[in-house]
Amino acid sequence: MTTIAFIGVGNMGGPMARNLLKAHDSVVAFDVSPAALKPVAEAGGRAAATALDAVKSADVVITMLPAGHHVRSVYLDDESILTAARTDALLIDCSTIDIESARAVHAAAETAGFDFLDAPVSGGVGGAEAGTLAFMCGGSGTAFARAEPVLAKMGKRIVHAGGAGAGQAAKICNNMLLAVSMIGTCEAFVLGEKLGLAPQKLFDIMSAASGQCWALTTYCPVPGPVPASPANRDYTGGFAAALMLKDLKLAQSAAQNAGAATPLGAEAAQLYALMAARGHAGMDFSGIIQMLRGIL
Repeated sequence: MTTIAFIGVGNMGGPMARNLLKAHDSVVAFDVSPAALKPVAEAGGRAAATALDAVKSADVVITMLPAGHHVRSVYLDDESILTAARTDALLIDCSTIDIESARAVHAAAETAGFDFLDAPVSGGVGGAEAGTLAFMCGGSGTAFARAEPVLAKMGKRIVHAGGAGAGQAAKICNNMLLAVSMIGTCEAFVLGEKLGLAPQKLFDIMSAASGQCWALTTYCPVPGPVPASPANRDYTGGFAAALMLKDLKLAQSAAQNAGAATPLGAEAAQLYALMAARGHAGMDFSGIIQMLRGIL
């Protein structure tokens, strides 16, 4: 039985940790929120008093944290994972953060003698619950080989994107494309409505034509055509607009540092910032169709 320390068991980390328990691993969890720890403990995990207590006997340490400064803190502070974990432990960060922070932790972990992987995820809360996440991994081949069987208990697609920070780079590129394609899909439906087209009929046409995309056929922003999409739940659940905005800001920062032109990504960031400023940061990101309709 593998002992896994899981730091950060909120909306994404919680179901991921529970899937590890279903796979008969031993999970020691820590979160600053006692309410977040409760479902993991009820599923058979042990709640640790501190992050350092969680990692000290772990074979694998997984972190799922909100932002780069949180990741830097738990790995790089004077009393951190790198000072408390066994040196033969495998370290995996599944947070979505800036590339610079990911590379800084990689460098510190390597200096301390650890195998470390940045492995952000795609698939949202639904994918975390179902164990169907996609992991985009950056790090050494050795770290990836050690991590792959662990990640396979939480996801269906595990890809080695390259060296340090490559997982984060792949994640922000993917989510920038997703944001742009979702906005385009929403604009098409809004225009179709104005032109008198029934949403179902337009879906049937576009889903079998050159406009077909994931945002349309898997995550349709209008109720009806894709019953599992958040549009059927008044745009609740799924992937919050605030999280999409976070990823778009990371993409824009990376683009600026790399000298890459991303005008549509920049526009998408502005639109999601407007949606959040209007008080709808918690709405699913496909709910931006309501803003385009003039409802929000």
